[in-house]
Amino acid sequence: MTDSKEFILNRMFVVFGLMLLIPLVIGLQIVRVQILEGSQLRALWNAQAMDVIPIPAQRGLILDSSGRELVGNTVTYTVALDPHFPGFGSDELRTFTRALASVAGGTPASYQQRIRSAHPRSRYIVLERNLSAEATEQLRELGMRAVILEEQYRRRYNFETLASHVVGYVNHELTGMSGLESSYNSHLSGVDGQRQVRRDRSGRIRAYVGAPRRLPQQGHTLITTIDAHIQAIAEEELKKGVQRALARRGSIIVMDPKTGAIKAMASYPDFDPNHPASSPPENRRNTIISDMIEPGSTFKLVTAVAAVENGLVDLDETFDTGDGRRLISGQMMRDHDPMGTVSFHEAIRKSSNIATSEVAGRLSSDMLYQYARNLGFGSQTYIDLPGEEAGRLRKPYEWSAVSKPWISIGYEVQVNLMQLAQAYAAFANDGVIMRPHVVDRVLDERGRVVHQNRPETIRRAIRPETITKLRPVFESVVSDSGTAAYARIDGFSIAGKTGTAQKYIDGRYRARYIASFAGFFPSENPRYVTLVMIDEPRLSYYGGFIAGPVFRNVALRLVGLDDELHLRLPQDEFRLPLAVVPDIRGMHRDEARAVLSDYNIRHRFTGTGDYVVALAPEPGGQIQRSDPLRITLSHSISSDTTRISERHAAIPDVRGMSMRKASAWLRQSGFDVEMVGSGTVYAQFPLAGQQYRTGQTVTIRGRARDLPTILSHRGR
Repeated sequence: MTDSKEFILNRMFVVFGLMLLIPLVIGLQIVRVQILEGSQLRALWNAQAMDVIPIPAQRGLILDSSGRELVGNTVTYTVALDPHFPGFGSDELRTFTRALASVAGGTPASYQQRIRSAHPRSRYIVLERNLSAEATEQLRELGMRAVILEEQYRRRYNFETLASHVVGYVNHELTGMSGLESSYNSHLSGVDGQRQVRRDRSGRIRAYVGAPRRLPQQGHTLITTIDAHIQAIAEEELKKGVQRALARRGSIIVMDPKTGAIKAMASYPDFDPNHPASSPPENRRNTIISDMIEPGSTFKLVTAVAAVENGLVDLDETFDTGDGRRLISGQMMRDHDPMGTVSFHEAIRKSSNIATSEVAGRLSSDMLYQYARNLGFGSQTYIDLPGEEAGRLRKPYEWSAVSKPWISIGYEVQVNLMQLAQAYAAFANDGVIMRPHVVDRVLDERGRVVHQNRPETIRRAIRPETITKLRPVFESVVSDSGTAAYARIDGFSIAGKTGTAQKYIDGRYRARYIASFAGFFPSENPRYVTLVMIDEPRLSYYGGFIAGPVFRNVALRLVGLDDELHLRLPQDEFRLPLAVVPDIRGMHRDEARAVLSDYNIRHRFTGTGDYVVALAPEPGGQIQRSDPLRITLSHSISSDTTRISERHAAIPDVRGMSMRKASAWLRQSGFDVEMVGSGTVYAQFPLAGQQYRTGQTVTIRGRARDLPTILSHRGR
């Protein structure tokens, strides 16, 4: 019994001792945590509770050559909710969902249903994305801490489809996918900053006063060589040309031959970079540099340069082309029309395949190949855009017996359109090839230049004396007797070459064509090189008829915008003894009197009534300023008087009028109007009296004060 009692007491003492030891151990641990290792443990807790979140850098802007913002950024917000936040009850939920519905366009019931259907423990429920800053501000004014507003940057393409293939687009992570957005992505992206925050036990981020931060390095700004005004003109005329020709697609390039600067580059159909996924992939591809074509007769520039430069042909030397057909090594070569005997000059002007191939027979294969290489074919142009194909120019040892004659007229060779434009730019630039470029310079956020694309000479491809001999030949192409008669502009010298090429599809040449024209003007001192390509036209397939008018319309409008070129036009015809009779039929006599006063034309009314029904001489004719214009009046206007021709009309002379009056009159006459400057009209293009298709654009220039050229309405 005694032993049992002692055993129990011993166990009690052990248990009691252990119970006394536990507080001692806890006390010692408290001493260790609070005193011995307190500072280290507090630092460890701080490190675990601290986190960093990125401060996004703004992507750089893309501007045109005059500083117009082609691409910028806009701020949008994602709206989320933490339904378990303390103090957020059913009343607050109803207030919040009503407010969100009023600014986002949804319904309170739909938002409440989305919240109820979320995971019961979810503390982050996204309700809206891409909400504007103005709408978000109304939600912020509710003062509800359960509402989470997250700021994001989106890319904004201010002119939608304008220059879409040049600027490209970005993905959802703001990474460039094509165009300048891709090739200059490292410059545009910038470097995100960082901000230190605390996380509570629930993982929610809490900002705190004095938190360290590293500011972001904003993206660089690109100043491009693109002129938004010229780009808009090129796109508008290209679209008209493709639609007129019932074609599959088309492309156009406008560049400065002396520097290689691209002023405009467009393909149609195009796409809106704000919504790239809404367009098929083929519309988003820059076909100017990514697609290869057989150029056809525009490639005859290479043959002509090689033959003339090496003294293998005289311009007056004649060639018998027979009935327009010739069998060469078992393959039939044809001219578009039988030409009989033609000189080499005429062979280029009329685009004779037979005569050109005969001249090419005098060249060695190595010589023809080398001149093609010298002019940039078979290698990339290294334009600062992604996705360029080098083309395909086989080496002479790979040629067959028929390769040389067919290469001489633009077959069995594949080029991209940038290469073709670069070759004609070299011809326009006294034989010197310049590297084409789209970006002029790159600026940091303080406006300092961090990179500049200076004009870069590649090589001399053609001797100056060869240019002197051949320039008149290619000028004759753009004449009444040349293949590019539809590209001609009275009063301006233009040189160029048409191209018509069959397409090679699935192992054979099909009845599908590419129509093109490459030209430059003024030919004696070129300022612009323009290449137009129309793919698979159905109206016709000749380059001069299909691509020539597009070139002409673009050139006409460029002449009206370019100060240096405009000086070549007659600036003041008021001093001349003759005046062009304006079409004032249908006007009230008071309006007619005001117009004729602007024209400085004497006049005399006959008949009774208030409306002009007839003129002598007729509109568009000429009259001595000393003689009065005879005007017949009537009480009513006949339908013939007010009808505007559905095709062509004489352009009225609006010089000396106010810009507003001139614009109104031109629109009344059936033309679109492009206004440059303000005040009084001192010049117009095309000139007064010329027959011009109604619906086309007439450019008028006002002289009051210098203003930057602004984008006109493009009729999109």
